[in-house]
Amino acid sequence: MTILDALFGCWHKRMSFPITTKRGQRRSAAASQTGTYVVCLDCGKEFPYSWEEMRVVDASQKASSAMRSLATKEAA
Repeated sequence: MTILDALFGCWHKRMSFPITTKRGQRRSAAASQTGTYVVCLDCGKEFPYSWEEMRVVDASQKASSAMRSLATKEAA
C-alpha cells in the first residue's frame, strides 16, 4: 500500500469484466440495481454496471434514466 492509498483510499482504476447475475441467484447491492456489476480488482468494491450505457452507473443515474423511460412510454 502506498502513502496515497493510505490517505485517499482506492481510486478504482482496475475493474473486472461485467458480471451478470442469473435469475434466482442472490444479488449484492450493486447487482440488484442493474442486474450487472463490476468489481474493483484492487479493493474488491462492487459497482453497478449498465450494458446500455457501457459504463459504471450510480443509483441516482439509474433512477433518473428509469424515470425518463417511464415518462417517454406515458407520452407515447
